[in-house]
Amino acid sequence: MRTYVETFDDGPGGWFGFISNAQGPKPLEIRESCAVSRSPWWIDYNHAPPGAGYLHLLYMLYTRGPVGEHHREVAGPNRFVAGGFGTDFTHARITLRLKGELLAHGAGLHFLCQGVHDCVCSGWLLTGQPVPVTPDWSEHSIICVPDEHQWTCLGSRHDRTDSYGSHPLHTVLSDVNTDILFVLYPLDIAPMGPLNGDPHRLRPERDYPVWRSRLPEGYVLLDEVRIEFPD
Repeated sequence: MRTYVETFDDGPGGWFGFISNAQGPKPLEIRESCAVSRSPWWIDYNHAPPGAGYLHLLYMLYTRGPVGEHHREVAGPNRFVAGGFGTDFTHARITLRLKGELLAHGAGLHFLCQGVHDCVCSGWLLTGQPVPVTPDWSEHSIICVPDEHQWTCLGSRHDRTDSYGSHPLHTVLSDVNTDILFVLYPLDIAPMGPLNGDPHRLRPERDYPVWRSRLPEGYVLLDEVRIEFPD
């Protein structure tokens, strides 16, 4: 096996957070060799129904270069791309060492992989293997099995079908050529006050306010990410 390890001892290593569609990536807080992600998190509405729903994006890493200068300023050198680890995640074992405190409100921490094929980005969420977040340090492993029963395809909201869509899991897993993420899902998006129209055709916190008390709150400290790729 080839093994990628990120310990955040020397910066974010290419990992980053996300502010919004308009503002893009944001730097992660690195404290005592841990990547820290804190609420409030942006609501990713790109996959609103009829897609799979809404997400909080805690940690992201591009899996293929070249990486632009602005992104390097935000996330530092991408040690995954520099290490030439490739994009075939089929049967890859991913182990996280982490801790945190979450008022999850029904959401779980899940692995997400995305790949562009035929000019459309397809994302698959490993909902069958959630990662526990506990107040004390712990290690948890997930395996990227090519079994669609363990995954949820994100699809697209009504007006993003030119960018997002659905490709078979085996197609995406064998070439995760865009990014990998750890996200909170599902989210309970509740409009604060009356709306004119379908909330899923609008954009939460951009077109209307939401009840933040129904969304996850807290923080996560990520100490190590280890990805073991089969030969």
